[in-house]
Amino acid sequence: MIDRRGVLAGMAALPATVGAGGADPVATTRYGRVRGLREDGVLVFRGIRYGADTARRRFRRALPPQPWAGIADATRYGAASPQTRADEPTAEDCLFLNVWTPALDAGRRPVMVYLHGGAHAHGSGSDPLYDGKRLVRRGDVVVVTLNHRLAALGYAYLAQAGGPAESGNVGNLDIVLALQWVRDNIARFGGDPGRVMIFGQSGGGAKVVTLMAMAEARPLFHAAATMSGQHVTAAGPNHATARAKAWMAQAGARDAAELATLPVERLVAAMAMTDPLEGKGEISFTSTLDHITLLRHPFYPDAPREAAHIPLIVGNTHDETALWIEAMLKRGDTTWANLPERLLSQMTRDVGVDHVIARYRQLYPQCTPGQILLAASTAGRSWPGHLIQAEERAKIHAPTWMYQLDFPAPEAGGVLGAFHSLDIGLVFDNTAVANARTGNGPDAQRLAGRMADAFIRLARTGDPNGAGLPSWPQYDLARRATMIFDRQVRVEDDPRREERLLFAVAPYIKPGG
Repeated sequence: MIDRRGVLAGMAALPATVGAGGADPVATTRYGRVRGLREDGVLVFRGIRYGADTARRRFRRALPPQPWAGIADATRYGAASPQTRADEPTAEDCLFLNVWTPALDAGRRPVMVYLHGGAHAHGSGSDPLYDGKRLVRRGDVVVVTLNHRLAALGYAYLAQAGGPAESGNVGNLDIVLALQWVRDNIARFGGDPGRVMIFGQSGGGAKVVTLMAMAEARPLFHAAATMSGQHVTAAGPNHATARAKAWMAQAGARDAAELATLPVERLVAAMAMTDPLEGKGEISFTSTLDHITLLRHPFYPDAPREAAHIPLIVGNTHDETALWIEAMLKRGDTTWANLPERLLSQMTRDVGVDHVIARYRQLYPQCTPGQILLAASTAGRSWPGHLIQAEERAKIHAPTWMYQLDFPAPEAGGVLGAFHSLDIGLVFDNTAVANARTGNGPDAQRLAGRMADAFIRLARTGDPNGAGLPSWPQYDLARRATMIFDRQVRVEDDPRREERLLFAVAPYIKPGG
């Protein structure tokens, strides 16, 4: 058996090293030494363990890893959380993170921790879009991505079925554990634990704002950005319980204790069931208002005053819903006759569909039915959550900057516009990666540089302003100043005002809540 005290005492005396002649770098963590790689002038460590195997603590808070002897390999990504439609290795032993850094010195660089998207159910920190090398070289920062428990393993609320009280948020508690690892270890990788920024897109952005509402998480980061993470509310405990019990029955378990012993493959197969509350899509699991780890909704009834000191970027794309109706838009078969039915299936704000179409035809008489479908579904589904986040922060005078990506994807003649997820490759300055879908022409590269630099400045100073960016005012209810990221980067006050007012007559209800 490894003597924990002896290992830790020995490691305390070990410096981080980079071998002579460009040999692979070796860094020291609190738990053991790790060997990474040198790629394109950046030191890369993949698959560093930040938590113990969760199979032994299914649905419960994870534990830190046990110390190890020798030097652990950190050249390959760790397993992703078990999930449906996985395209990479998965395992319940999935608590791994990845670090990109310029040097293993005392540089005290800003740390940018990215939380991946995938609706709390899919994905990992290993997508090529999230490769941090270009951000590191561009801004002299340290970049971290991570894996954590997803879907039912991370967010099934089993407290009312005899399960652990924290079960509805253990995915978020995994992220807290990773941020604690950053606090305790990142200085050995050239980072500053006092300047940690978290940012994420879609489900990752939702995790960002949820962590801002969690007392345990808030001290672990100092700036934040949510990209198309429109969560205003978490799942309510009663709805979360209904979903958890439906999933438990689908898996064939009588109670939470039995569920914890079933083969994980059986649990994943049950996750593919239709959502029992929405009647469509896979069953939805997300952060839960459990009154223990999460005491309030992220932005209801207001923005948490306890997080008012944390500077926040709130971002969205102009044409979010194109990602979900992509095939329909490319077919070009939306007509005035089928537009009402198609639009109704996409809106979450309960505004009369005929009224919406009539108003759009007044506002944009040149638009086709397909263009109105895209614009109105975005304004009635994806955009409102971002507006509420910025508005509620403005009410408490919390430093907040809002952006809108207007730069269109070049495919299919630009018919998809700036769809959901298009800003990821730009913020990471990874437009050359195929699935960035931005193209890698001069306009895309130029825009990527400006967006990446703004995020780097937020991480470094707590303010995205500077360099060649137009002056970006903090969001307030008088101006509603919004940075428009497009071929021409500019600030607009209250963009799409009439569309905002059209849908403002009805409350926003988050899908899956």
